[in-house]
Amino acid sequence: MNDVLVIGGGAAGLSAAMMLGRVRRSVTVIDSGEPRNAPAEGVHGLLALDGTPPGEILARGREQARGYGAAFAEGVVVDVARDGDGFTATLADGTRLRARRVLVATGLVDVLPDVPGLRERWGREVLHCPYCHGWEARDRAIGVLATGPMSVHQALLFRGLTGDLVYFAHTTRPTPEEAARLAAWDIPVVEGEVAEAVTGGGRLTGVRLGDGTLVAREAIAVATRLEPRVGFLAGLGLVPVAHPSGMGEHLPADPAGRTSVPGVWVAGNATDLAAQVGAAAAAGALAGAQINADLVAEDTARRLTA
Repeated sequence: MNDVLVIGGGAAGLSAAMMLGRVRRSVTVIDSGEPRNAPAEGVHGLLALDGTPPGEILARGREQARGYGAAFAEGVVVDVARDGDGFTATLADGTRLRARRVLVATGLVDVLPDVPGLRERWGREVLHCPYCHGWEARDRAIGVLATGPMSVHQALLFRGLTGDLVYFAHTTRPTPEEAARLAAWDIPVVEGEVAEAVTGGGRLTGVRLGDGTLVAREAIAVATRLEPRVGFLAGLGLVPVAHPSGMGEHLPADPAGRTSVPGVWVAGNATDLAAQVGAAAAAGALAGAQINADLVAEDTARRLTA
């Protein structure tokens, strides 16, 4: 039986595995090989590694974690159940792995609005974060697609990167207060439902409205709905709840990553929707250290009893 199963091999999971390996804990990382940031050409805002392709960062992380003894299993976890004094994780292919503790670092899924053309350019000219991708879209013609309560805030953030920004109201209209905030920054509001994102020459070229009007744009910012990949925890009574920001759902945890189920931790975007790669890695390292401390406390109690 492992000391720890880390479910998810992204920044948070790999950082936790490395931290645990460095204190000689037996760790297996289970990963599906479907990172959220795979479409991006580079990870930005990450000190000393700015612009590095996501796959390269993950490859380095796996190599470093293996150097401290971490094992890896490829697959999708479909269930985690309590098993005596530990847990058993069941993979889609029937494989079962046991451990004393579980760290969930599966991240989340970006649910895009049902507008044709957005998914094809997602992570390239269809963006969500000004800190992750804004610099690359600076001074271009950007459109912000209204999708929810964060869209006006998103428009104000992207406005600092370009003087050519429009706000597509889509299926909603800004409230008077929101309209005033947009007007304060000279951001035009384009009424009418967006029918599709138009591409040409392998790049985004504009937005077509329902009435056929084409608005030329080089990038579109979209506030996606965020859904954590934690369905396999339902049997333990752990289910995601609405995030206070209105951005989607998350799995609640304390600052160290402890969930309401003893022995189960969570780190990264599954609990912190706004965490970038650096923050997710830091959260994974913290959770790994806390899990080790928890195991030490349990082992010390057993020795005292013996």
